[in-house]
Amino acid sequence: MRVLFAGTPAVAVPSLDRIVQAGFDVVGVLTRPDAPVGRKRVVTPSPVASRALELGLPVVRAARITPEVTARLEELAPDVAAIVAYGGLVPPAALAVPAHGWINLHFSLLPAWRGAAPVQHAVIHGDDVMGASTFLLEEGLDTGPVYGTLAMTPRPEATSGELLDELAESGSELLVQTLSGIAAGRLSPRPQDGPPSLAPKLTLEDGRLEWTQPAVALHRRARGVTPEPGAWTLLDGQRFKLEPPRLRPDARGLAPGELSWDGRALLVGTGTHALELVRVQPAGKKMMAAADWVRGSGGVEGKVLG
Repeated sequence: MRVLFAGTPAVAVPSLDRIVQAGFDVVGVLTRPDAPVGRKRVVTPSPVASRALELGLPVVRAARITPEVTARLEELAPDVAAIVAYGGLVPPAALAVPAHGWINLHFSLLPAWRGAAPVQHAVIHGDDVMGASTFLLEEGLDTGPVYGTLAMTPRPEATSGELLDELAESGSELLVQTLSGIAAGRLSPRPQDGPPSLAPKLTLEDGRLEWTQPAVALHRRARGVTPEPGAWTLLDGQRFKLEPPRLRPDARGLAPGELSWDGRALLVGTGTHALELVRVQPAGKKMMAAADWVRGSGGVEGKVLG
């Protein structure tokens, strides 16, 4: 079966690799254009483009699928398109190009968490079960019928970035199984069942920690926004970034945002019990161990976050 692959970030690369390894005829790769990366803003191919070039596959770069891009996809004549985090809408004309449609690998158990940041929202909301789905792409936002799913129980301390990496690997196998089932004519999608929830792209403000909230909610949010957009608060009016803290239900008595150093751990008060800050990044500095920051700052007496 002739497959067009569409994807852009690193989490899409395992799926491209797995499709090639499974022996499918990958006729082309659609990805977003090269973009500036890092502090020096060096124009760099997307992770998917880089991998496709290593594999010797034709690459089509497009920020959006215009009629000209659609015509190029028609020339590739795919039987099916596999799409993983491409980062753009697929218009009706392009949806109609492959006979078997576009099969999207989405990192949630649909209809839960339709949108750009499903894993992040699942972590923030404390979902006990997460997963991935393959579904037939249509014009609605992640509304198409589902071919297959996989489920996992997230580790209590895992960040959204770590869980997304895990799902990228296991989801690549689900995608290949779906494509194989379609090629054999033995797999049909079923309508999504249940109330949907939405997972819009996170903004910088989503990473702000409000210390009046319960410790568990803050712990989830910090893990959910790591690595992007990152957890942060304010200290002396400047942004103070931090890596996910540890739950400290044994430590109480601190006001929300109040810092305390006991010689071994840096604690911060919340709406319930304390959290332990492990690594922090003051304004203008690099991320460092919380203990190093305390020693370098001359102590935390009287300091309040938020």
